[in-house]
Amino acid sequence: MNKAALPGDLWIASDIHLGAAVPRTSRAFYDFLALARARAQALILCGDIFDAWIGDDHALSEPPAWLNAALDELRRTAQAIPLWLIRGNRDFLMGETLARALGARLIEAPVRLDTDAGPILLAHGDEYCTDDAAYQRFRRVVHTPWIQSVFLALPLVSRRAIANWARNRSRQARHGKSMRIMDVNADAILQALRSSGCDVMIHGHTHRPAVHELNLDGRPARRYVLPDWEFDHAGEPRGGWISISAAQGVQLHPWPAAAAGN
Repeated sequence: MNKAALPGDLWIASDIHLGAAVPRTSRAFYDFLALARARAQALILCGDIFDAWIGDDHALSEPPAWLNAALDELRRTAQAIPLWLIRGNRDFLMGETLARALGARLIEAPVRLDTDAGPILLAHGDEYCTDDAAYQRFRRVVHTPWIQSVFLALPLVSRRAIANWARNRSRQARHGKSMRIMDVNADAILQALRSSGCDVMIHGHTHRPAVHELNLDGRPARRYVLPDWEFDHAGEPRGGWISISAAQGVQLHPWPAAAAGN
């Protein structure tokens, strides 16, 4: 189990899915980053920062305009406060080269955070969706080191084509699955908490923000689900983050739709 000590006012966000097709979402998120630089003492981006990631070399050699803007905002944030990055299911190929270029730190999840509000288990969340057997098989394949090495050795045009195919395949597969199957498994959550020695978990991935009260072997526990960010294609814009502090504990905050701009 990875561990990190992060005292002070800590903010966490995830599932922004930055890309060329979400300019309003990007603007809202960049407004959030500006607020974090002013008010937080550290920021963790807990996976799916990007809608797809096909290698650090793509980001650092002639990035498209949207990606160049995103990297600039992340770099500014890392210059102001400690910035931590966690890989998600869309950007699991983010690497140390990217982290160094941003001045950020890449950390493997799940990770036990020792915070001013106590120990907290943090993960992207997809690893706990164990009822979705097909997805878990796919996840094991794409996280195999030699398969990642082969993919990253391909030309950028080939990687883009494979990434587009994978996104389309994922969208089609979701249509035939129930929300229960795509959500986290309750037993997997409890086992992860037991293994970590934590009574509090924070994760994203499911796009179902909530605070869940749990019974962990006879004692109360809690699971916080981070919201996703969507200001371009949703009927009602959405976004948000979690703050952790000694004074306020763990709090889930919505991001106002007005922050997206017009």
